[in-house]
Amino acid sequence: PTARGAQPFALRGLATAGAAGARGWWAQSCAVATDHLEGWRTAAAGWAPSAARSIATSTAASMAKPGNIKEHALLKDWMFEEMGIAKPGSEPRRRRSGAIAVKCGMTAEWNEHGVRVPLTVLWIDDCRVTQVKTQEKEGYTALQLGAGSKKAKRLNRSERGHFAAGDLPFSAELTEFRVSPDAILPVGTAIGASHFSAGQFVDIQGRTIGKGFQGPMKRWGFSGLPASHGTTKKHRAHGSIGNSQDPGRVWKGKKMAGRMGNRKRTVQSVFVYKVDADRNLLYVKGQVPGKAGRFLKITDALRKPPEAPAYPAWGFGDFAEGAPSGVSVAKMDDPFVTQSE
Repeated sequence: PTARGAQPFALRGLATAGAAGARGWWAQSCAVATDHLEGWRTAAAGWAPSAARSIATSTAASMAKPGNIKEHALLKDWMFEEMGIAKPGSEPRRRRSGAIAVKCGMTAEWNEHGVRVPLTVLWIDDCRVTQVKTQEKEGYTALQLGAGSKKAKRLNRSERGHFAAGDLPFSAELTEFRVSPDAILPVGTAIGASHFSAGQFVDIQGRTIGKGFQGPMKRWGFSGLPASHGTTKKHRAHGSIGNSQDPGRVWKGKKMAGRMGNRKRTVQSVFVYKVDADRNLLYVKGQVPGKAGRFLKITDALRKPPEAPAYPAWGFGDFAEGAPSGVSVAKMDDPFVTQSE
């Protein structure tokens, strides 16, 4: 009986020791977490002026060093509030209107360093605001722009009434641009090439050149079937397209023959090399989607926004006067400068 009575006391002692060990482990974990938070605060005080690259890790934390994890991977919303730092992406981005341009073709020029620069010429042909869409009426804020010209007989009755309501000329192309509430422009405001500046980056959207119905070799770059040893009339085929009874169908998205091109595509961060404000011409570096004569949609670059654009446009707000004229050319880096220099 004595031995039996002593057993519960022994188990009770082990449970007490285990609880004390758990409390010690919890206290140690809390201390480590506190050290990490203090490290984040220290790092924030040191290099937090650039809010876009605000801290994600701390050199004081062994498990969270810069380069080992993605930015802001360990930070929560309440951590940004305690450190007094704006979380990247939390503030709304100011967006101004873009422009509609016509692709004229390609050319080339030599810059100040003697380097040949391939350029695409874009013509902003009579681009103006045709309609304002507000949050109260349409549910979002946007500007509808029109460009080009078209005869009245080429438009239906509703389109003619749409232009007549604003006493505007008939446009050949209409496009919407999402803008911030403080970037709304009145109907009839003209937007020219001076809306963009030489040296900035833009995003250009258009429809690619249509290639018609093409086979898998041209459309997807397949190598085709063997050119000899029994292959008959199947040299440019794609081969097997799936299994047998299970699944008994062809998977969606299978790369096969079909219509190629004529898709809406966007080229991001296109460099604006030259701006001719008098003739409403933009010279951008490289290629853009579509054939010559097609309309393109030009906006400020999302990944490389301009530093001080004319917001919302020339003739309004702080940019009421001083619209540029003539030809302005951007300066490019010297490609011949070596690292040793």
